[in-house]
Amino acid sequence: MSLTSVSRSIVKKVLAVETPEGAGALVRRSIGSMTLKNLTPFLMLDHFHVAEGAGFPDHPHRGQATVTYMLEGTSQHEDSAGHKGTIETGGMQWMCAGRGIIHAEMPVHAKGNPDPRGLQLWIDLPKEVWIPEPSYQELGPGQIPTAYPEGPDGPVKIRVMSGKSYGVESPVRPLGGCWYFHVTFTGKATIFQDIPAGWTAFIYIWKGSIAVGEETMPNPTFHTLVLSAEEGQTGVKLTAGEEGAEFVLAAAEPLDQTVFQYGPFVMTTREEIQKTLLDYQMGINGFEKARTWKSIIGNR
Repeated sequence: MSLTSVSRSIVKKVLAVETPEGAGALVRRSIGSMTLKNLTPFLMLDHFHVAEGAGFPDHPHRGQATVTYMLEGTSQHEDSAGHKGTIETGGMQWMCAGRGIIHAEMPVHAKGNPDPRGLQLWIDLPKEVWIPEPSYQELGPGQIPTAYPEGPDGPVKIRVMSGKSYGVESPVRPLGGCWYFHVTFTGKATIFQDIPAGWTAFIYIWKGSIAVGEETMPNPTFHTLVLSAEEGQTGVKLTAGEEGAEFVLAAAEPLDQTVFQYGPFVMTTREEIQKTLLDYQMGINGFEKARTWKSIIGNR
């Protein structure tokens, strides 16, 4: 860490409590919950667990990007634009819903394999890019570049899903921009991750514990930590507890725009939401297959 490195600190801490969602799935929701409703441009963060017989069958989206990252197990996806595939453990899908899409996300269960568990992050799109056609950026488990702050044999590795860390940069180019890292400490260690000035940033922990900045008490699992964004702060200092830690760190430029969200639709005005509902009901403006399309995986 250089002499000019100034760490952010925690301004809010939210425990993600497990609750039912979709068709029998369980999620720990922090961003998008009543305790952390808005964190521009981040709209929602779910840590999901999909048991056998559960899933997320056919449902629409408009106006946001959804980022699915598999921590364990495997998940299939299929959409009304003809795109389908499988996200394996350690793989990621960055979907821009754009003007509209209908899709299904369903688990793959096999004897001896773990239940699918992962993270889904929703990111608001700048209003000037809300109307593109739906698009995907996908990285398989072996395609996500990894940074090793203390070398390949050291106690820290950072999977760079988007953005850059310790000289390693992801090929993913999200609309609006976003940095997204999966950080693993195998034991107690300290790193400093640069973050662009003024960007909104948060951490979600699912294993072990970490201390942020100069604090001495580590923060435990299943907490989302919202970081400060004061002038002069260049990044965040992270120190793992004795047992190590595993978490994601995300950062993106805040958007100066209102958010009107109705379920899977995200727009800037109530009128735009009403128009979206009408488009979906009539099957137009991106939802042409709303009345006729049914996924295979969501209707087995």
